[in-house]
Amino acid sequence: MLNNNMNGKTIGIISIKGGVGKTSSVSALGASLANDYHKKVLVVDANFSAPTLGMHLGLPRPEVTLHHVLNDQASVKDAIYETNHGFDILPGALIFEKINPFKLAEKIRDLRRKYDVILLDSSPNLNDEVLAVMMASDELLAVTTPDYITLASTLRAIKIAKDRKTPIIGLVLNKVYNKNFEIDLEDIEAFSGCSVLAVLPHEVNVLESLAKGVPSTLDKNSASGLEYKKLAASLIGESYDEGRIKSFIKKMTGRVPKQEVNRVIFTGTRKASF
Repeated sequence: MLNNNMNGKTIGIISIKGGVGKTSSVSALGASLANDYHKKVLVVDANFSAPTLGMHLGLPRPEVTLHHVLNDQASVKDAIYETNHGFDILPGALIFEKINPFKLAEKIRDLRRKYDVILLDSSPNLNDEVLAVMMASDELLAVTTPDYITLASTLRAIKIAKDRKTPIIGLVLNKVYNKNFEIDLEDIEAFSGCSVLAVLPHEVNVLESLAKGVPSTLDKNSASGLEYKKLAASLIGESYDEGRIKSFIKKMTGRVPKQEVNRVIFTGTRKASF
């Protein structure tokens, strides 16, 4: 775990399986933290072998990248770009020379003085790249889906993170259909030993946002975008205000989703540390 003696907090977004929505989660959380909660945010493409975060955000071929920074060919400030979505990005290069991923922590350390939150998009493979993200992060969020194959990969990531003593603050459960064949939230928490902080429905809006190069949290009709906004609030120790009527109905009916209970508890502990 990186020692954080500066103002900003670095959060690694991890999964040890492709296609679970890790990069989309980085984009969505970055947009919400910047636009809904007015934080200075940097997203970093630390998926060095297959960087796609820039393409997610309309920056397919950046001239200067994190790869140049790691090879001491450019300064980190020259590799940071403003996006049209309220936050900055440190992208990777699609065609690159060999780099040392373990230099990541050193290269981004001073950026904590400029940014409130730095989100690291990691490799979906069990390799030095994901280990470098763990070492560069203060804490981790793991993205998974409610199936046994993905959960098995998530459990491996959690074990490695614990061995590295980088705390996993929670799970993001993505692409949920609410079908009987899916593993339920309580079992996922029991298997993993981690709380689920967000449950994101599988929806076409996310694919449409991806095609447009726009974070899903900027789509007002996206149910998953709303869930990301609630998660973003809890990450900085704030509560999402969904209105008195909805809050009243939930209290009266007792239909409060488990992930919302988890977020309330997490937010309470977060206020003192953020």
